[in-house]
Amino acid sequence: MGEPAQKRLVRKLDLERFLAMLTPQPNPQAHLEQYTTSEKIAANMLYLATYTNGDIEGKAVLDLGCGTGRLGLGAAYLGAEEVVGIDVDGLAIKTARKNAAIAGLAEHVHWVNGDIATVIGRFDTVLQNPPFGVQTREADRAFLVKALEVGKAVYSLHSHPEVDERLIKLLKSSQGFMQVQPSPFLERFIGKHGGSVKAVYAMLMTIPKMFVFHKKLKHDFVVDLYVLEKQLP
Repeated sequence: MGEPAQKRLVRKLDLERFLAMLTPQPNPQAHLEQYTTSEKIAANMLYLATYTNGDIEGKAVLDLGCGTGRLGLGAAYLGAEEVVGIDVDGLAIKTARKNAAIAGLAEHVHWVNGDIATVIGRFDTVLQNPPFGVQTREADRAFLVKALEVGKAVYSLHSHPEVDERLIKLLKSSQGFMQVQPSPFLERFIGKHGGSVKAVYAMLMTIPKMFVFHKKLKHDFVVDLYVLEKQLP
């Protein structure tokens, strides 16, 4: 794919095609909740960050809990100046490096195999699809705290606070996302750790049967994209 697509508008369909060519997690672990971010959700997330809020092109971007690098490589493709991806799973990082090579972006993204607690420094933008806390309660909290510690703008995916069949139907018949109200608990938690909620977008996530405890061939549910900004001191 070559160089980052700076100074030109990338069609969302082309972005989805770019993301679709990247290899997903080859050996997903249930305890790490390693569900691949779908091309549509990743594209919506990156498109909002790039073309609505100006938080990608020419920016320093951190992909926190990067998995196989889908969000970080998408940011590089859309013109981020610098991208760092970190994940505790060594196999995921190995796959991310392969994906970067396939995409022709190996020189534009730095991969780190390590715990998110080790991240230091400052980034313009943090992108993350953290564990939702299904397997390990409150697993997403550490990601939010770290993202708000090191980032100015944060784009973070979280489970919708309730099962909403009506919202699922609306999302299936829409462009794939719609603005909703934040969870009062998450809004308080984010405020306590120095951030504020700029917007929340509900999106439809579909995952196939991946683990033995899954009962359905596929599962549709709603995830919320939280767009956060650092509060001024």
